[in-house]
Amino acid sequence: MNTVYIGIGSNIEREHHVLVAIEKLKNIDSSLRYSTVFEAEPVGFCGSSFFNLAVELTTSLSLSQLSSKLKTIELELGRRVDAKKNEDRTIDLDILLFGEETSSSPKIPRDDIYKFAFALWPLFELCPQRVIPGDGRTVAELWHSFEHDQVLKAVNLQHIKGSNELL
Repeated sequence: MNTVYIGIGSNIEREHHVLVAIEKLKNIDSSLRYSTVFEAEPVGFCGSSFFNLAVELTTSLSLSQLSSKLKTIELELGRRVDAKKNEDRTIDLDILLFGEETSSSPKIPRDDIYKFAFALWPLFELCPQRVIPGDGRTVAELWHSFEHDQVLKAVNLQHIKGSNELL
């Protein structure tokens, strides 16, 4: 079993797509945990603000099996097959960390944790003492040395209550 951290982002019908994505991820691990949902401006293009968060789940799926399952969920939620990185999207599901593995395809740990507050802050909430594979630093060490130049605003979604309980 691997403990996996997945970044979730949406800037089209954000609340709906985030909530449906969490429900679909519960089919992999019904006891998943998730971070605060943050609102963030898009990076690299002009568009609507995103809702971003991270989830922690445990799975026996391999990295390639999980990647395939996440792509299927993205397609089910209306993401185009030919979607570009820097454009509006219904849902984006990115594996940030996968157990103790490192990989070049997909890139694990995902580079986003080194570049974007919207990826690192939720990870910091979920697993501050986790050592980043291939890096040696903890998530907390990375967060404390991070350039905090991206504005994130915590969002209180009506359908998310308390600590990790969906209505």
